[in-house]
Amino acid sequence: MRILIAPDKFKGSLSAWQVAENIALGIRDVIPDAQIEIAPVADGGEGTAEVICKAREGEWVTCHTHGPLGNPIEARYVWLSENASAVIEMSEAAGLRALKDGVPDVLRANTVGVGEMLLDGANRGAREIIVGVGGSVTNDGGFGMARALGFQFFDQQDNEIKKTADLISVVRIEAPVAEGVSPATTLKSQPAPASGGPLQTRIVAACDVKNTLLGENGATRTFGPQKGATPDELEILERALTRLADTVTRELGCDFRNNPGAGAAGGLGFGLMSFCRGELRAGFDVVADAVELEEKIKRADVVITGEGKLDRQTLEGKAPAGVALLARKFGKRVFAVVGRAAADQQVRDIFDGVYELEGFIPQARELLRERARELANTLKD
Repeated sequence: MRILIAPDKFKGSLSAWQVAENIALGIRDVIPDAQIEIAPVADGGEGTAEVICKAREGEWVTCHTHGPLGNPIEARYVWLSENASAVIEMSEAAGLRALKDGVPDVLRANTVGVGEMLLDGANRGAREIIVGVGGSVTNDGGFGMARALGFQFFDQQDNEIKKTADLISVVRIEAPVAEGVSPATTLKSQPAPASGGPLQTRIVAACDVKNTLLGENGATRTFGPQKGATPDELEILERALTRLADTVTRELGCDFRNNPGAGAAGGLGFGLMSFCRGELRAGFDVVADAVELEEKIKRADVVITGEGKLDRQTLEGKAPAGVALLARKFGKRVFAVVGRAAADQQVRDIFDGVYELEGFIPQARELLRERARELANTLKD
């Protein structure tokens, strides 16, 4: 029996690789001669770089950059020498782990460090950079990233804007000139070509949400409260991003504010499209391509996936749903081993069976093996 194990991480507990390895141990206890292949997955959030690194035999590199509040940090990303590409997670430079004291300040937080990571990858010769867009403490629409790339933002008095909250006053954007080409011409020529902007590198943003930049379902209203923003701060940030979008439309000739995913990571999705001519793709699809998941599913008789919590959100682009859909496409049985599962029949019905850990996180490894042994016994029948 050929079994493919392709789970996502159990957030706050185990990485996707740790989940897969423990499921494999449980399966082998019951079916010792099973041909098991491990292919952990992700959906663009934290863990994306690790999954791709191990699947493609990449290497971790470190660069000096800045955290969301300007503190100097060292950030890691993955380098894939086989095709001269890089995989970064924006949370390395603009997530909780990058905060000096762990205390967020959404009005001050910016994505400058993300831009510095992009530049480091480009300077290494990257032809393509995959950006995992998720886990941010920022809400700047990619403004900080753009500044790191050489864009300048000015108010009516021609004062340069350097703070997220001050975007309320932005009226002009000065783009950097790359290789003697007018940035205005370059940026306006095509909304999202393969490469361009100051990096001259293809940027692919791996995103697991479909929120637009503005409005009730936008970056600020949806995710701002989770980042500690007060009602007054939410108003300031919404106005700032609105003004930024209006100015980008007028100055750069593109308008991505209503694109699905533009609101990801505090509007970084919008920034990557606007300032890097980046392509936004479903995070799971990006990872599935990178780890050649379709080919692995075709070779398997049974597919096992999983995540920490299985619920309605699973259907909104999360990795286990993506694995299940691919398995169904090729007529394979697919099971989920999860930390917890909501009593939502529509979610459960995309799998042939759902196995819950039903225990405490410190015991996750042993519980994973127990559920895997239980699943393996049904496969033997």
